[in-house]
Amino acid sequence: MPVEVKPLEHIRDYLLATNVQLGATYSTGKRSTDRYNEGYAAAARYIGAVRDEIVLGPSTTQLLRNVSYALRFQEGDELIVSAIDHEAYITPWVDLAERQKLVLEWWKPNSDGPDAKTNAKLLASNLAALPTDKTRLVTYTHASNILGTIHDIKAIASTVHAHNPKALVCVDAVAYAPHRRIDVKDLGVDFYSFSWYKVYGPHIVLLYASPLALSNLHSLGHFFKPHATLENKLGLGAASYELVHALPAIVSYLKPHDRDTNLDKWAGIAAHEQQLQATLLDWLASRSADVTVYGELNNDSGVRVPTVSFTGKGWGSRELVEAVERESGGVLGFRWGSFYSVRLVEEVLGLAGWRGRSGQG
Repeated sequence: MPVEVKPLEHIRDYLLATNVQLGATYSTGKRSTDRYNEGYAAAARYIGAVRDEIVLGPSTTQLLRNVSYALRFQEGDELIVSAIDHEAYITPWVDLAERQKLVLEWWKPNSDGPDAKTNAKLLASNLAALPTDKTRLVTYTHASNILGTIHDIKAIASTVHAHNPKALVCVDAVAYAPHRRIDVKDLGVDFYSFSWYKVYGPHIVLLYASPLALSNLHSLGHFFKPHATLENKLGLGAASYELVHALPAIVSYLKPHDRDTNLDKWAGIAAHEQQLQATLLDWLASRSADVTVYGELNNDSGVRVPTVSFTGKGWGSRELVEAVERESGGVLGFRWGSFYSVRLVEEVLGLAGWRGRSGQG
């Protein structure tokens, strides 16, 4: 049986043996470049893309800012931005609209039904009225980092492209990627990103761009560099070489070449998560008189990932978390806050008091 190589060992070995600049012709330089390219190839394979369609960088926040400066639209063109996303997936587009004098449309979640306030969902049906022939970009999340609800990315992307084939679909997968298999071609998206540190890896992130998206991006790279790949256009030399070298070890574990093993592994992850989230959700449901759960109450792993958020009657969120931590002697750990989704928490869920009695966010 082959010995499993861990990401940490890859990082250490790169720093000790091949920590030199890329592109040199001497032996260590060649090995360094090979390792870097192997990392890129593994990252692309993980999401069903090819090498030229991805870029690796320091954070989704930074790469999306890069995208916002590489896109060039016409005054009066329209952007549709989800109101429930992480702020990294909102601020670049708000700023882009201001800089280029674009029309910014907010995509609000479902507003009907008894649980509309607590179970905010992005649906193809409540998006359908927004796209026009001037729509150039639609942004939304695969799974909210607070609600855990899985959105039907494929149906939404199809709806957007059916209304306007030129519109680009941009999806945040940071809270989704650790939990399910990803195939960007099957999803039909134009931009897709997530953080490897959420997927058992180092602090480095991936951004995918479809051929349509790539053709819409002006290069931010040096004038004398090639401008063909996504890395050429947006990378700006920002991917740490040793962290890129860690990615093949992660991919070989999560997505082995054996397709049957790959599918079995992800099915096992989903089944295990369903069991864990069912335990928590069932207990929270039994306390419905004094606990409010936000997101899907259904514990089916097909509709949610195990990110469960709730509030307790008469408690500030910070006070509740700190009280439970004290009671458990520090063994039990969970978090309070908006997790950079302040618009969702305050404007959609209406939780103005989430900061707690201390007023700290």
